[in-house]
Amino acid sequence: MKVVAAFLLAVLSGKASPTSADIKDILGSVGAETEDSQIELLLKEVKGKDLTELIAAGREKLASVPSGGGGVAMSSAPSAGGGGGGAPAAESKKEEKKEEKEESDDDMGFSLFE
Repeated sequence: MKVVAAFLLAVLSGKASPTSADIKDILGSVGAETEDSQIELLLKEVKGKDLTELIAAGREKLASVPSGGGGVAMSSAPSAGGGGGGAPAAESKKEEKKEEKEESDDDMGFSLFE
């Protein structure tokens, strides 16, 4: 990922087709290490392609990736079950009591704001 970021920074700086040395200079300026094979693979994959088209294609691919939604499915599951709604409420009360106890353990007898 850092190689891709360095490539994009080189393009933004005005180099239409950055070289391996350009990418190494950018990564070296922040102390990041990289392997030449990663740089060469990236340069081989993007050679002769328009960067804006690559980004647009990537956005289309990311649009089809499901994201989030886990919390919604879990919260609607107990209501669909019918008779089993009491057990999750009891569990949440136990968790709340446990969390309160953990918070009091973190106090350690002093305050950061005194």
